[in-house]
Amino acid sequence: MTTATATDMGSSSGKTLQIIHSAVPGRDLPAYIASVNSIPVLSAEDEKVLAEQYYYQSDLEAARQLVLSHLRFVVHLARSYSGYGLAQADLIQEGNVGLMKAVKRFNPEVGVRLISFAVHWIKAEMHEFILRNWRIVKIATTKAQRKLFFNLRSSKKSLGWLSNDEAEAMAHDLGVDPKVVRQMEGRMSSHDASFDIDADSDDDQPGMAPVQYLQDHGSDIAVDIEDQQWEEQANNSLHEAISELDPRSRDIIASRWLSERKATLHELADRYQVSAERIRQLEKNAMNKVRGMMVA
Repeated sequence: MTTATATDMGSSSGKTLQIIHSAVPGRDLPAYIASVNSIPVLSAEDEKVLAEQYYYQSDLEAARQLVLSHLRFVVHLARSYSGYGLAQADLIQEGNVGLMKAVKRFNPEVGVRLISFAVHWIKAEMHEFILRNWRIVKIATTKAQRKLFFNLRSSKKSLGWLSNDEAEAMAHDLGVDPKVVRQMEGRMSSHDASFDIDADSDDDQPGMAPVQYLQDHGSDIAVDIEDQQWEEQANNSLHEAISELDPRSRDIIASRWLSERKATLHELADRYQVSAERIRQLEKNAMNKVRGMMVA
Protein backbone atom coordinates (compact mmCIF):
# COMPACT_ATOMS: atom_id res chain seq x y z
CA MET A 1 0.00 0.00 0.00
CA THR A 2 1.06 3.59 -0.60
CA THR A 3 2.12 5.45 2.52
CA ALA A 4 2.29 9.17 3.26
CA THR A 5 4.22 11.22 5.81
CA ALA A 6 2.52 13.44 8.36
CA THR A 7 3.72 16.51 6.43
CA ASP A 8 2.20 15.21 3.20
CA MET A 9 -1.05 14.44 4.99
CA GLY A 10 -1.14 17.89 6.55
CA SER A 11 -0.68 19.66 3.23
CA SER A 12 -3.36 17.63 1.52
CA SER A 13 -5.90 17.50 4.38
CA GLY A 14 -7.85 20.49 3.12
CA LYS A 15 -8.28 18.96 -0.31
CA THR A 16 -9.13 15.57 1.20
CA LEU A 17 -11.77 17.04 3.48
CA GLN A 18 -13.32 18.84 0.54
CA ILE A 19 -13.54 15.54 -1.34
CA ILE A 20 -15.16 13.74 1.61
CA HIS A 21 -17.68 16.49 2.28
CA SER A 22 -18.75 16.58 -1.36
CA ALA A 23 -19.26 12.82 -1.54
CA VAL A 24 -20.87 11.57 1.67
CA PRO A 25 -22.02 7.91 1.55
CA GLY A 26 -25.73 8.67 1.40
CA ARG A 27 -25.43 10.98 -1.58
CA ASP A 28 -23.14 9.17 -4.03
CA LEU A 29 -21.72 5.96 -2.62
CA PRO A 30 -19.41 5.05 -5.54
CA ALA A 31 -17.90 8.57 -5.51
CA TYR A 32 -17.44 8.38 -1.73
CA ILE A 33 -15.68 4.99 -1.93
CA ALA A 34 -13.41 6.25 -4.70
CA SER A 35 -12.57 9.32 -2.59
CA VAL A 36 -11.68 7.43 0.59
CA ASN A 37 -9.61 4.89 -1.39
CA SER A 38 -7.59 7.78 -2.83
CA ILE A 39 -6.47 8.90 0.64
CA PRO A 40 -2.94 7.58 1.35
CA VAL A 41 -2.51 5.00 4.09
CA LEU A 42 -0.28 6.07 6.97
CA SER A 43 2.90 4.21 7.78
CA ALA A 44 3.29 2.86 11.31
CA GLU A 45 5.73 5.66 12.18
CA ASP A 46 3.50 8.47 10.87
CA GLU A 47 0.45 6.95 12.54
CA LYS A 48 2.27 6.90 15.89
CA VAL A 49 3.36 10.54 15.50
CA LEU A 50 -0.20 11.70 14.76
CA ALA A 51 -1.64 9.55 17.56
CA GLU A 52 0.81 11.03 20.07
CA GLN A 53 -0.03 14.56 18.92
CA TYR A 54 -3.71 13.95 19.60
CA TYR A 55 -3.25 11.86 22.77
CA TYR A 56 -0.85 14.25 24.51
CA GLN A 57 -1.65 17.62 22.91
CA SER A 58 -5.34 17.21 21.87
CA ASP A 59 -4.35 18.16 18.31
CA LEU A 60 -7.65 17.92 16.40
CA GLU A 61 -5.92 18.13 13.04
CA ALA A 62 -3.93 15.01 13.91
CA ALA A 63 -7.12 13.22 14.92
CA ARG A 64 -8.77 14.24 11.65
CA GLN A 65 -5.89 12.82 9.64
CA LEU A 66 -6.09 9.56 11.58
CA VAL A 67 -9.80 9.28 10.82
CA LEU A 68 -9.45 10.14 7.14
CA SER A 69 -6.65 7.64 6.54
CA HIS A 70 -8.78 4.81 7.98
CA LEU A 71 -12.11 5.48 6.24
CA ARG A 72 -11.29 2.86 3.59
CA PHE A 73 -11.21 0.17 6.28
CA VAL A 74 -14.74 1.12 7.39
CA VAL A 75 -15.95 0.62 3.82
CA HIS A 76 -14.25 -2.78 3.74
CA LEU A 77 -15.94 -3.87 7.00
CA ALA A 78 -19.34 -2.56 5.88
CA ARG A 79 -19.26 -4.87 2.86
CA SER A 80 -19.15 -7.91 5.14
CA TYR A 81 -22.61 -6.95 6.48
CA SER A 82 -24.30 -6.60 3.11
CA GLY A 83 -26.51 -9.65 3.72
CA TYR A 84 -28.75 -7.93 6.27
CA GLY A 85 -30.74 -5.98 3.70
CA LEU A 86 -29.64 -2.55 5.00
CA ALA A 87 -28.17 0.28 2.96
CA GLN A 88 -24.40 0.07 2.76
CA ALA A 89 -24.15 3.86 3.00
CA ASP A 90 -25.89 3.75 6.39
CA LEU A 91 -23.58 1.01 7.63
CA ILE A 92 -20.56 3.05 6.54
CA GLN A 93 -21.81 6.14 8.35
CA GLU A 94 -22.36 4.15 11.55
CA GLY A 95 -18.91 2.59 11.16
CA ASN A 96 -17.38 6.04 10.77
CA VAL A 97 -18.88 6.96 14.15
CA GLY A 98 -17.17 3.92 15.65
CA LEU A 99 -13.89 4.90 14.02
CA MET A 100 -14.04 8.39 15.55
CA LYS A 101 -14.76 6.89 18.97
CA ALA A 102 -11.76 4.60 18.55
CA VAL A 103 -9.45 7.48 17.61
CA LYS A 104 -10.62 9.39 20.68
CA ARG A 105 -9.74 6.44 22.97
CA PHE A 106 -6.60 5.20 21.21
CA ASN A 107 -3.44 5.08 23.33
CA PRO A 108 -0.31 5.08 21.13
CA GLU A 109 1.79 3.64 23.96
CA VAL A 110 -0.05 0.30 23.86
CA GLY A 111 1.98 -0.77 20.85
CA VAL A 112 -0.75 -1.82 18.40
CA ARG A 113 -1.89 -0.28 15.13
CA LEU A 114 -4.96 1.93 15.24
CA ILE A 115 -6.98 -0.30 12.93
CA SER A 116 -6.49 -3.31 15.25
CA PHE A 117 -7.94 -1.25 18.07
CA ALA A 118 -10.65 0.42 15.97
CA VAL A 119 -12.15 -2.78 14.54
CA HIS A 120 -14.03 -3.42 17.78
CA TRP A 121 -15.55 0.06 17.84
CA ILE A 122 -16.45 0.06 14.14
CA LYS A 123 -18.17 -3.33 14.36
CA ALA A 124 -19.95 -2.37 17.59
CA GLU A 125 -21.62 0.63 15.93
CA MET A 126 -22.56 -1.41 12.87
CA HIS A 127 -23.98 -4.19 15.05
CA GLU A 128 -26.08 -1.72 17.02
CA PHE A 129 -27.41 -0.20 13.80
CA ILE A 130 -28.30 -3.62 12.39
CA LEU A 131 -30.13 -4.67 15.55
CA ARG A 132 -32.06 -1.37 15.65
CA ASN A 133 -33.16 -1.52 12.02
CA TRP A 134 -33.29 -5.18 10.98
CA ARG A 135 -36.77 -5.52 12.47
CA ILE A 136 -39.41 -3.12 13.80
CA VAL A 137 -39.37 -5.08 17.06
CA LYS A 138 -35.89 -5.28 18.58
CA ILE A 139 -34.76 -8.87 18.25
CA ALA A 140 -31.82 -8.88 20.70
CA THR A 141 -31.38 -6.83 23.86
CA THR A 142 -28.80 -8.59 26.04
CA LYS A 143 -25.13 -9.05 25.25
CA ALA A 144 -25.57 -12.82 24.91
CA GLN A 145 -28.51 -12.37 22.52
CA ARG A 146 -26.49 -10.00 20.34
CA LYS A 147 -23.62 -12.47 20.06
CA LEU A 148 -26.09 -15.22 19.30
CA PHE A 149 -27.80 -13.16 16.59
CA PHE A 150 -24.62 -12.55 14.60
CA ASN A 151 -23.27 -16.06 15.18
CA LEU A 152 -26.49 -17.58 13.88
CA ARG A 153 -26.36 -15.40 10.79
CA SER A 154 -22.79 -16.38 9.99
CA SER A 155 -22.67 -19.99 11.22
CA LYS A 156 -25.75 -21.52 9.62
CA LYS A 157 -24.63 -24.08 7.07
CA SER A 158 -27.92 -24.07 5.18
CA LEU A 159 -31.16 -22.13 4.83
CA GLY A 160 -32.90 -24.71 7.02
CA TRP A 161 -33.09 -24.98 10.80
CA LEU A 162 -30.05 -25.87 12.91
CA SER A 163 -29.57 -29.51 13.75
CA ASN A 164 -29.46 -30.52 17.42
CA ASP A 165 -25.68 -30.95 17.23
CA GLU A 166 -25.22 -27.49 15.66
CA ALA A 167 -27.46 -25.84 18.25
CA GLU A 168 -25.69 -27.54 21.16
CA ALA A 169 -22.26 -26.67 19.77
CA MET A 170 -23.18 -23.02 19.36
CA ALA A 171 -24.71 -22.93 22.85
CA HIS A 172 -21.51 -24.40 24.27
CA ASP A 173 -19.30 -21.86 22.46
CA LEU A 174 -21.39 -18.90 23.66
CA GLY A 175 -22.06 -20.23 27.16
CA VAL A 176 -25.85 -20.26 26.84
CA ASP A 177 -28.57 -22.89 27.08
CA PRO A 178 -29.51 -24.66 23.80
CA LYS A 179 -33.09 -23.45 24.36
CA VAL A 180 -31.84 -19.87 24.02
CA VAL A 181 -30.30 -20.74 20.66
CA ARG A 182 -33.62 -22.21 19.49
CA GLN A 183 -35.53 -19.15 20.72
CA MET A 184 -33.25 -16.76 18.82
CA GLU A 185 -33.49 -18.93 15.70
CA GLY A 186 -37.28 -18.72 15.93
CA ARG A 187 -37.17 -14.93 16.31
CA MET A 188 -34.93 -14.58 13.28
CA SER A 189 -37.21 -16.79 11.19
CA SER A 190 -40.35 -14.83 12.08
CA HIS A 191 -41.60 -11.69 10.36
CA ASP A 192 -42.93 -8.36 11.56
CA ALA A 193 -46.73 -8.19 11.61
CA SER A 194 -48.81 -5.06 11.26
CA PHE A 195 -50.86 -4.12 14.33
CA ASP A 196 -53.60 -2.57 12.19
CA ILE A 197 -55.67 -4.12 9.40
CA ASP A 198 -54.08 -3.93 5.96
CA ALA A 199 -55.42 -0.92 4.05
CA ASP A 200 -55.80 -3.10 0.93
CA SER A 201 -57.91 -5.76 2.66
CA ASP A 202 -61.48 -6.49 1.57
CA ASP A 203 -64.18 -4.70 3.58
CA ASP A 204 -66.35 -7.83 3.57
CA GLN A 205 -63.48 -10.02 4.75
CA PRO A 206 -60.96 -7.70 6.43
CA GLY A 207 -58.79 -10.53 7.74
CA MET A 208 -57.26 -10.66 11.19
CA ALA A 209 -54.93 -8.19 12.87
CA PRO A 210 -53.90 -7.72 16.53
CA VAL A 211 -55.95 -4.54 16.75
CA GLN A 212 -59.09 -6.69 16.47
CA TYR A 213 -58.48 -8.99 19.43
CA LEU A 214 -55.93 -7.35 21.76
CA GLN A 215 -58.29 -4.76 23.21
CA ASP A 216 -59.39 -5.57 26.76
CA HIS A 217 -63.02 -4.51 26.87
CA GLY A 218 -63.18 -5.29 30.56
CA SER A 219 -60.81 -2.43 31.40
CA ASP A 220 -62.03 0.33 29.09
CA ILE A 221 -61.48 3.50 31.12
CA ALA A 222 -64.17 5.40 29.21
CA VAL A 223 -66.75 2.73 29.99
CA ASP A 224 -65.60 2.59 33.63
CA ILE A 225 -66.02 6.35 34.05
CA GLU A 226 -69.40 6.29 32.32
CA ASP A 227 -70.63 3.48 34.62
CA GLN A 228 -69.34 5.28 37.69
CA GLN A 229 -71.06 8.54 36.75
CA TRP A 230 -74.32 6.72 35.96
CA GLU A 231 -74.22 4.94 39.34
CA GLU A 232 -73.59 8.20 41.20
CA GLN A 233 -76.44 9.92 39.35
CA ALA A 234 -78.81 7.00 40.03
CA ASN A 235 -77.96 7.01 43.76
CA ASN A 236 -78.48 10.77 44.01
CA SER A 237 -81.84 10.51 42.20
CA LEU A 238 -82.93 7.65 44.46
CA HIS A 239 -82.14 9.54 47.66
CA GLU A 240 -83.90 12.65 46.38
CA ALA A 241 -86.99 10.62 45.43
CA ILE A 242 -87.13 8.87 48.82
CA SER A 243 -86.78 12.20 50.63
CA GLU A 244 -90.01 13.37 48.93
CA LEU A 245 -92.07 10.55 50.49
CA ASP A 246 -94.11 10.93 53.66
CA PRO A 247 -92.34 9.73 56.85
CA ARG A 248 -94.23 6.42 57.06
CA SER A 249 -93.62 5.46 53.43
CA ARG A 250 -89.97 6.53 53.74
CA ASP A 251 -89.53 4.34 56.83
CA ILE A 252 -91.17 1.36 55.12
CA ILE A 253 -88.87 1.65 52.07
CA ALA A 254 -85.80 2.07 54.26
CA SER A 255 -86.71 -0.86 56.50
CA ARG A 256 -87.62 -3.16 53.61
CA TRP A 257 -84.82 -2.31 51.13
CA LEU A 258 -82.05 -0.14 52.61
CA SER A 259 -81.31 -1.80 55.95
CA GLU A 260 -78.83 -4.62 56.48
CA ARG A 261 -81.54 -6.58 58.30
CA LYS A 262 -84.65 -6.23 56.19
CA ALA A 263 -87.91 -5.99 58.18
CA THR A 264 -90.82 -8.29 57.34
CA LEU A 265 -94.33 -7.10 56.47
CA HIS A 266 -95.62 -8.43 59.80
CA GLU A 267 -92.95 -6.55 61.80
CA LEU A 268 -93.91 -3.29 60.11
CA ALA A 269 -97.61 -4.10 60.57
CA ASP A 270 -97.05 -4.42 64.32
CA ARG A 271 -95.08 -1.14 64.33
CA TYR A 272 -97.84 0.85 62.66
CA GLN A 273 -100.78 -1.15 64.04
CA VAL A 274 -102.13 -2.05 60.59
CA SER A 275 -102.42 -5.26 58.61
CA ALA A 276 -99.54 -6.78 56.65
CA GLU A 277 -101.57 -6.31 53.47
CA ARG A 278 -101.79 -2.58 54.21
CA ILE A 279 -98.00 -2.41 54.60
CA ARG A 280 -97.62 -4.21 51.23
CA GLN A 281 -99.90 -1.63 49.58
CA LEU A 282 -98.01 1.30 51.15
CA GLU A 283 -94.69 -0.23 50.00
CA LYS A 284 -95.99 -0.71 46.43
CA ASN A 285 -97.34 2.86 46.25
CA ALA A 286 -94.08 4.26 47.61
CA MET A 287 -92.03 2.29 45.07
CA ASN A 288 -94.22 3.54 42.23
CA LYS A 289 -93.72 7.16 43.39
CA VAL A 290 -89.97 6.68 43.61
CA ARG A 291 -89.78 5.20 40.08
CA GLY A 292 -91.91 8.02 38.71
CA MET A 293 -89.73 10.73 40.28
CA MET A 294 -86.46 9.07 39.07
CA VAL A 295 -87.75 8.77 35.50
CA ALA A 296 -88.91 12.37 35.52
